[in-house]
Amino acid sequence: MHVMMRRVMTLFDEYQSRENGKHTLRAMKENARQGFWNGALPPIGYRIVEAERRGAKVKKTLAIDPMHADTVRLIYRLALSGDGTTGPMGVKAIVGYLNDRSIFTRDGGRWGVGPIHAILTRTTYVGQHRFNRRGKDRTRKADDEVITLAVPPLIDQATFNAVQTLLRDRNPKTLLPHLVSSPNMLTGLLHCAQCGGLMTMRTGKAGRYRYYACQKTARTDTARCTGIAIPIDALDTLVARHMMERLLDRKRIERILTMILERRQALIARDGAGRLDELNRCAEEAKLRLQRLRKGIEMGALDIDDPSLQERLTYLRALQARTAEETASLQAELDRAGIVTVSASMLSAVIETAGQRLLERGDGFRRGYASAFTGRIVAEPDKVRITCTKS
Repeated sequence: MHVMMRRVMTLFDEYQSRENGKHTLRAMKENARQGFWNGALPPIGYRIVEAERRGAKVKKTLAIDPMHADTVRLIYRLALSGDGTTGPMGVKAIVGYLNDRSIFTRDGGRWGVGPIHAILTRTTYVGQHRFNRRGKDRTRKADDEVITLAVPPLIDQATFNAVQTLLRDRNPKTLLPHLVSSPNMLTGLLHCAQCGGLMTMRTGKAGRYRYYACQKTARTDTARCTGIAIPIDALDTLVARHMMERLLDRKRIERILTMILERRQALIARDGAGRLDELNRCAEEAKLRLQRLRKGIEMGALDIDDPSLQERLTYLRALQARTAEETASLQAELDRAGIVTVSASMLSAVIETAGQRLLERGDGFRRGYASAFTGRIVAEPDKVRITCTKS
């Protein structure tokens, strides 16, 4: 009898727990529909602020966190265009870049692949936070159960879409990893004229000689394709010089630079003042945090030899320096607002630098350039045919 009663009570408790969970979820979904935050830890780059009061209840929303918003923007910038010395960076390269420069996570830790990928794919950063996407077992829920909550955007939609395209194109599930990470300019783009197969690197004389060779010939019998082998450096240089002649035309580059500058000026005119205020708030907050830490050290409350404290100090100093640099750069651009000129010296410098980068072996820039402007390259014994993209 007692066993049966315990089972009945257990079943009743389980039922009551499920009902409570159902009612709680319903209330949280309604709260999200009204545009309010439900209390979870916000994504990095945001903080929770009070929106309004309804009796004893405090309704909260997300606001941009000036301390970490720049880190999110930097991550997107690295993914889209690199740091100025590389092409677009992959997730792992971004992790290394941030950790090497002491740009830590919100908790003062080091970055990993998972958090960076989550930032690059999260629609929250374009102003659309999705609530109730997954159940307790982490399975995706139906679209009609997902609530989209409007939040202040950190990234514009065009940048977000471009990054999604890059991630999709570099996904190892859709493209072999060695085609993504290869230092060779034409890996993944070069095809054999005889069989249409991809041409990848082969070496000879213990790596002294490097060739593009037909992949199908290497893996199957040569009766289907006799294949050809072309020295990598010679073909890369040939294609790079052809691209320089066709794409680095002065009038074409001038049009592109003018378009880029006009677009940048429009963004600065629209968001510049607010961005400057955000940078100033970030600098002030970093300064106050440093002062508090120093005061704690002076009073003996904090141990100066504590490694975690040293990491925190390093992070805040790096943040101060980066914020000061970005503030000066943005202020200079605001002072030049409305002036869009491409000087002859600027044009020559861009063309010269791009030409040098196209000829540098192992540079991600020329691989990215080739991927952007060439659709397919077909190698024949005596010539190479290049099909360009619409861009």
